Formats: sequence, C-alpha cells, structure tokens
Amino acid sequence: MIARVRSVGLHGIHATGVWVEVDVVNGLPSFATVGLPDSSVRESRDRIRAAIKNSGYDFPIERITVSLAPADIRKEGPAFDLPMALGILAAEGPLKPERLKGLAVVGELSLDGAVCPVRGALPMALQCRRDGISRFLVPEANAAESAAITGVGVIPLATLRQTVEYLRGERAIPEAAPPLLTASELPADGIDFAEVRGQAHAKRALEVAAAGAHNVLMLGPPGAGKTMLSRRLATILPPPSLEEAIEMSSIWSAAGLLPSGRGLVATRPFRAPHHTVSEAALIGGGGRLHPGEVSLAHLGVLFLDEIPEFSRRALESLRQPLEEGEVTITRAAGSAAFPARFQLVAAANPCRRACRSMEQCLCTPAEREHYVGRLSGPLLDRIDLHLELPAVEISDLTGEPTGESSAVIRARVTAARARQAARFEGMNIRVNARIGARMLRRWCALPPDAARLLTRAVGRLGLSARAYHRILRVARTIADLEGSEGITAEHVSEAVQYRTLDRRAS
Repeated sequence: MIARVRSVGLHGIHATGVWVEVDVVNGLPSFATVGLPDSSVRESRDRIRAAIKNSGYDFPIERITVSLAPADIRKEGPAFDLPMALGILAAEGPLKPERLKGLAVVGELSLDGAVCPVRGALPMALQCRRDGISRFLVPEANAAESAAITGVGVIPLATLRQTVEYLRGERAIPEAAPPLLTASELPADGIDFAEVRGQAHAKRALEVAAAGAHNVLMLGPPGAGKTMLSRRLATILPPPSLEEAIEMSSIWSAAGLLPSGRGLVATRPFRAPHHTVSEAALIGGGGRLHPGEVSLAHLGVLFLDEIPEFSRRALESLRQPLEEGEVTITRAAGSAAFPARFQLVAAANPCRRACRSMEQCLCTPAEREHYVGRLSGPLLDRIDLHLELPAVEISDLTGEPTGESSAVIRARVTAARARQAARFEGMNIRVNARIGARMLRRWCALPPDAARLLTRAVGRLGLSARAYHRILRVARTIADLEGSEGITAEHVSEAVQYRTLDRRAS
C-alpha cells in the first residue's frame, strides 16, 4: 500500500515542499530511500525502526520503499524522520492515509520515539504558508518560532505515539500561540554608552553610523576604547520590527542557533568573529551551504577587531555583501543566496606592534602605512566612516562620567530611522546607507555652497566615485538626526571629516 505525507526540506536558509511517499509491499524485508537523500536521511531507517517499535507499534517485515519528491533536489538532515515514520504507519494500517491530508510534518526521531528539534523550522513554516498548508506539525522545541508565521496552525509534538493519537482523533493538541516580540530597551548584559569616558568625536560618529546603518572603521592605539565603543553600538540601534525579527530569526533557525523553545530574535545581533576565522565561516558555505557570520549579523552589527590581521581572501570576500546586502555561495552541492545587510564595525591598531602612542611607536612610517595598507582601496571605499581615536586622557578616566546614556542616544537614532522609513515607504530600502546611486540626486540634493565644498574635498582628497556617494549618504543621515529636510554645507563638512584614511592618502 502507498501513503503520502507532506514535509518541508531546507536548502541554505530557504525551504521547499517535499512529498514523502511510502510503499510497503510483500517481499524480502528491506528499506530503501530514493530521491537524492544525503547520509543523514539514509541513516534514518534505523532510527525510524526503533522509534516505531518503542512507541508500541509493529514495524512491517516487508519491502519498504520511501521516495522523496521532487527527486532532483538534494534532501538533507533528519527532519524527514517523522513524516517517513507516519507514512510507514499509514501504509501498514495503524493510521489512515486520509488523516495525513492538508498538513505538513517535520521532526527528528530518537530511538525511544521522542520528537527532537530540527534546523530551519521558521523558514519551513513560511514555505507552508506559501503552499497554502493549514497545519504544520513540528517538534515542541520548534513550536514557538514556527508560530510566528500567521496563517498556519502550528501543532507541537512530543512523541511519535502522541502524534499518531492526534492524527487519529484520540488526543487533542492545542495550536502553539504566536510569540510576543518583546524587545528590551537595552541588551540584557547591561552595557551602556554612558560608561565610555572621553572620545566624544567617536561617540558622535557612532550615533551617525547607527542612524543610517553606515559602516565604520576605527584606528587607535590599544586602550583607546575601540572594542568598548563597538560593543555599545548595538545598544543605540532601534529595536527590530516584526518583519525584521522574522528575517533575523529565519537565518538563526536555519543555522540551528536559535535557542530551543525560544520565539523570535528580539534584539539586533552583534557578531565578533576572531581574526583566524576562515573564509567559509565568515561568508558562508561548507558542505551544507550554512550561513556565515555576515548572514548571522544580518540587520545587526558585524565587529571585526584587528581587521588587518584577517586573511586577505576573507576581507576581499566582504565586498559583495557590503555592496549588495546579500552573498551568493556556489558549491558542488548547489547554490544558495544568504541575506547579509549588516553594519560593519572594524577596529585596528595604527601599527603592527600595537604601540600605545605615536611618541612611543617603534615602527617606521613605511611600516605603519604597510600595516594599514592591508586593507584594500575597494574595501575602504565601502566603509562610510573612518575614525582616528587618540589615547584616552587620564583626566577623562578619573573624572565623573558626563556622557549620555544609550537610551537617550537611541531615541535620537530611532527618530532619524523613522524619518528614513517615511521617506523610503514603498521602496526596497530602509536606511540611508542603502540609497542607490540613481536615487542620490533625488534624496541627497545639495545647495550650491554645499556642492562647492564637496567638490573641493573630492579634488583635494582624490576620492573615488564610491567614496563621493558615501559622503552624500552620511550627510543625509546627519541631516536626519537634526530633523532637517535638506542637506546643508555643515552636514557635508561633518561627513567629509569622517574620511580619515582618505586625508592620509592625500
């Protein structure tokens, strides 16, 4: 007898519908899985056999063939355990095949019949909604994230036996309630901008960066506060909207990093990979085309400390996501596109020996230029703000803290982001950093005095066209922070000040 069960497969961070067809016929006992399964899917036969027996059902001693359609898409992971087990039970008799209509099922089975969590339940729920499936049966640990997708009834499952009883109408299981997006005013670790002493110029620059989602590079000696400032950038970013929370959570869910039983990611991510990170770990890829650090930082902050120490290949691979907001990975196993609209914050010492001041520096000017020169011109062009941080004065460390709190700065940043949202309503961009070259003339028009100032700066500093456009975007953000409809010469002048490395090159 043949039974069909609807399931969902994961490819990268995107899901696709899969039909699990089970045929049980007389013949020598065997269990064959076809439809381009990987090793984890082929190994499921032993888990399924033990789970069915330990749940109190008879496993058929017959010839079993499981087909995963469409057959031209590779099937990965243990998420097909539960639908395959239900198909066997429906084909053999304990479960009527018509009970499996109008729903989709995913779940890994343990040997005792417990339903274990799977990766990518959130994008799978999105695919169920696109396919018009009304019920989605998932492991209990994945119910909270899946329930964030409206229009799909999510049924949490604990065991195989409970699932069969539910499908036979012998047990009622209430649908999982949608999670509430409760973003706290500040991250749970309690860090705050008010703790930063001195560095007023850098704090102002990070406020501008947060308001427009601009990329930042900070140069300064050890102890200047580069890492401290970077970690506090996340505390002044506006809380994510529901749409953004679903975007971020889909990536974390596909990567298997969403905590078990948790709903959506309610705060913007802050990722800080070590400089020994491989290109695949930074950008994504691998055997299963997993998302990398640039995608895990989507709509949040990617912090690269000691950026000149990263490999040249890893740094140059950042150019595509910085420019396009996504990264496309192609491997022998296939191709996948991952969103990567992150805000890059990079930090570097001014020299290889990490001297604490220019007066004490033992490096020659040529050595210092060579060290910073590890960052290519095209990469620097994609970083909007270049900051040079001096060493912190002892008077700033011993005096009373006078800086504003993260909550105060965050209010200004949120107001500036709201102006941008109103300006770009109905368009495919959300922040000034993503204004396309064609739209700059419309949104970043300059009065004559500001245009003359920028023209002189471009000629004197020898800026590229990309750097010219980035100055315009930063000036637009500065105007938004002040609530100004137009860009003035003062806004352009401040934006030009944030091109430290361009001034050095000139």
